[in-house]
Amino acid sequence: MKTIRLDQLEGMVGKETGLSAWREVTQTMIDQFADATDDHQFIHCDPERAAAETPFGGTIAHGFLTLSLLSTFAFEAQPALEGADMGINHGFDSVRFVAPVKTGSRIRARFKLGEYKARPSGWVQVANDVTIEIEGSTKPALTARWLTLAFVPPAPKQE
Repeated sequence: MKTIRLDQLEGMVGKETGLSAWREVTQTMIDQFADATDDHQFIHCDPERAAAETPFGGTIAHGFLTLSLLSTFAFEAQPALEGADMGINHGFDSVRFVAPVKTGSRIRARFKLGEYKARPSGWVQVANDVTIEIEGSTKPALTARWLTLAFVPPAPKQE
C-alpha cells in the first residue's frame, strides 16, 4: 500500500490523490443492499417493473449503496497516512447524487485532497473531494466532500 507523510499533505491540496479501478454494480449487490437496509423499492429490486415504469430502462443502485462503496474505493486507491494508528469516517460536508447508476454499470472513484487540519493532539482531519464516475457517462453518479480522521501519535517532546 502506498503511503504519504504528514508533511507532504500541504503540497497535495487541490491535487488528485487516488483513482480506483472500475467496479461493476450488479443486481446481486443491489439486492443484498436492499436486504441489509430493508429498502426493497421496485426501482432497485424489480427489473421488469423498473423497465416498464421508470425512465431508467431497468433497475438502479440505491444512492446509499453507491456512497457506501467509497470505503472500498478509498482503501484501494488512496495512500495511507504514514504513522497513522487508525483512520475513521468523520462524515460528509456535502453529498450530491447526480446521476443514477444503472444495474450492470461500472463505476470508479476519483479522490482529490480538498484540505487537511493537523491538530497538536495527533488527530488529522482530511477532506477529500470525491467523484464517483459512471463508465461512458458525462455525468457522475455522485460528488461528495468526505471527512476522515487519522491518528498520528505526536513525536515525544524532547527535554
